[in-house]
Amino acid sequence: MWEDDLEKSARSKVVGIAAVVTVVVVGFGGWQWFAARHRVAAPEATSPAPAAPAVSAAPAVSHPIPGDAAGAAALPTLADSDQLVQDSLAGVLGREPVARFVVPQSIVRHLVVTTDNLPRRKLAVELRPLRPTAGSTVIGTQGDLVTLGEGNFARYAPLAHVAQSVDVKELAVVYQRLYPLFQQAYEDLGYPDKYFNDRLVEVIDNLLEAPEVPAPIPVVQPKVFYEYADANLEARSAGQKLLIRMGPVNARIIKAKLKELRAEIVNRK
Repeated sequence: MWEDDLEKSARSKVVGIAAVVTVVVVGFGGWQWFAARHRVAAPEATSPAPAAPAVSAAPAVSHPIPGDAAGAAALPTLADSDQLVQDSLAGVLGREPVARFVVPQSIVRHLVVTTDNLPRRKLAVELRPLRPTAGSTVIGTQGDLVTLGEGNFARYAPLAHVAQSVDVKELAVVYQRLYPLFQQAYEDLGYPDKYFNDRLVEVIDNLLEAPEVPAPIPVVQPKVFYEYADANLEARSAGQKLLIRMGPVNARIIKAKLKELRAEIVNRK
């Protein structure tokens, strides 16, 4: 039995995204694969450093997003931002895809925690910003070999199609306008001295390193849940494994959009 099959029984208790983008584009993956054994609600904790004299220096920023004090002041609070974020995404993606794929509660917070976890080994499945992929995992067999193939990859084609239609320049404008909300959510995760856009660039770079694995992709079932048969694939980050699970064609579409998004959020003036 696949983890996504088990998760269906819990959908009445847990509202279905998380990965971006990434951030919208990247969440387009098969979260059910990780549902039962990858549950983390917060980033990995680190021991607090000894207290140091208070300083007023701002955190170092590698990839700044242009600020707009007046615009930031006009934004709603993070707790009241869902309607604005939905409307803003609908302006880029269209209302039907937003209603179909985006979980409408705590959108910014869920995008931020999911983005932060994508390069890690585990994901905060309960905090996903996108609804679960429709249908059950499609498994193929070749003798004793169990595989993922084209039948399963087709489940992600609608998401890839939406991602392919995104005007990344418009998405970057929305992201810039809403950026204070993303930064606040990131600081609330426990990063008061770090900059969310820098983390987003790191996450995109990690996702772009995902290998292109031709179908069929062998899987094994050591206990209850399936894993990639190739130990090198299974050891990769959660985000990379999601891209592999979507299949080469869909992953290629997502990666192309991520490259465009990276260029916008790194060089935007």
